[in-house]
This record gives sequence, structure tokens and C-alpha cells, in this order.
Amino acid sequence: MEEKEIIPDEDITVEDTAKDEAEKEQETPPDTEEVTEEPEVSADEAKETKEEKKGFFKKKEKKDKKDEMIEELTDKVRRTMAEFDNFRKRTEKEKSAMFEVGAKSVIEKLLPVVDNFERGLAAVPEEEQGSAFVEGMEKIYKQMLKMLEDMEVKPIEAVGQPFDPNFHNAVMHVEDEETGENIVIEEFQKGYMYRDSVVRHSMVKVAN
Repeated sequence: MEEKEIIPDEDITVEDTAKDEAEKEQETPPDTEEVTEEPEVSADEAKETKEEKKGFFKKKEKKDKKDEMIEELTDKVRRTMAEFDNFRKRTEKEKSAMFEVGAKSVIEKLLPVVDNFERGLAAVPEEEQGSAFVEGMEKIYKQMLKMLEDMEVKPIEAVGQPFDPNFHNAVMHVEDEETGENIVIEEFQKGYMYRDSVVRHSMVKVAN
């Protein structure tokens, strides 16, 4: 067997290889970092931006003052309304007190008339009971009681009740073993109340 001698290609040289590598390096761009350049701001633009900021703060300041004025006015209105409400309540209370004083004064003048009717009817002889005159007196007496009731006037309970100086005026004290101590056993003059206040105390006899 014959051995063939391998003859290197004379056309490819070391210089050609180096040249190819250099061309490849030129084709591949080197890695570079991307740099972002900020746009330049002109003097006019900077001035305009400054004016805008200044205007914004001025508007904010005006708005704050406006809100402050609104809050102040609202507070004044609330205080005025509260004062008016207090005045209205105080006036109503004073009017009610004045009306009560006037009503009690009228009632005090009517009560003696009621007392006289009661005494007169109690003194009518039995044979005259049912007469036209007595019946007329009874009708007037009932009308007066109804009028007092409509005015919120009511009699004070006395007989059988514990003595209470807020409602009763003791004009006599007696020893009574059958009745409990400090109990009203007799009423000489009827007492009356107007709403929650006493117009006239009951005149009573109290057991000791």
C-alpha cells in the first residue's frame, strides 16, 4: 500500500487567518452602556415652571383662606341659632310661668264661689230637694266644677290620707286610738291644685 503525502493548501496562510479574525471583531460592536441624556431646559421654560408653582401656591393659599372664612361664618351661624333657641325656650318658660300665675289668680277668686255653692247645697232642707231652684243651683255648680277640670284644676285628697304639710293645713289635732297616727280624719275646707302646684291647701283635722 502506498502512502499519500498530504500537502497543505498553499493558498491559506497565517496572515489570511488573522485578517479574518480582525474582520469578525469589527463586525461585532462592543458592549456599550445606554446613556439617557436629559433634555436641556431653557431659561424661559424654567421661569414658566416657577411661575406655575408660584400660582399654584397662591391659589392654595386663597382656597385655605376661603375655607377658613366659610368655617368662621358657619360657626357664627350655629352660635346665633343656639342663642336664639335658648332665648325662645326662656321666653316660652317665662310666658308659661306668667300664664300660670295669672291662671292661679283667677282660680283663687273662683274657689270661694265654689265653696258658697257647696255650703248652700248642703244647707238645703230635705223638703226642698228636687225643687227648680235647687236643681238650677246644682247645674251651675256642676258647670263650675267642669270648668275647673278643663283648666286642669283638681281637688286635693285629704280624708284618710297621711298628713302632708305640702298639701294640708292642720287646724286641729285630736287623740284618736282607732285611726292611725298623723292621719287626716276631717276636712273643713277643700284644697285645690292647678297642674302640679297647690292653689289652696286643704284645711283639715289630724289624728295624733
